Amino acid sequence: MRKVRLHNPFKTRIIDEKLIREHLALERTKLANERTVLSYIRASLYLLIGGLALLQIKEYEHVKWLGYLSLFICVVFITVGISRYIALERKLNKLLKPERREKEEAERE
Repeated sequence: MRKVRLHNPFKTRIIDEKLIREHLALERTKLANERTVLSYIRASLYLLIGGLALLQIKEYEHVKWLGYLSLFICVVFITVGISRYIALERKLNKLLKPERREKEEAERE
């Protein structure tokens, strides 16, 4: 066993070296989750800008429905992105903070 800084840079915890790989993999997954939600936000902003631009064009009134569709899809993208981010973040928090569960189990005994 070796002391390694995990999850909290100010608090060292004794951990088996085999668990370091799993912990780092979970951290990479967390960062990928953040990148994904930022991609959803970026795509929804593009759709918002495109939808507003289509609604502002006076000469092409027949494509106004496309602007409204773009705005609707923008709302769907941001909703799906944030809900997926929250769901995965909750799952990762359960996996990344085993020390809290260990303390609770030790207190019960």
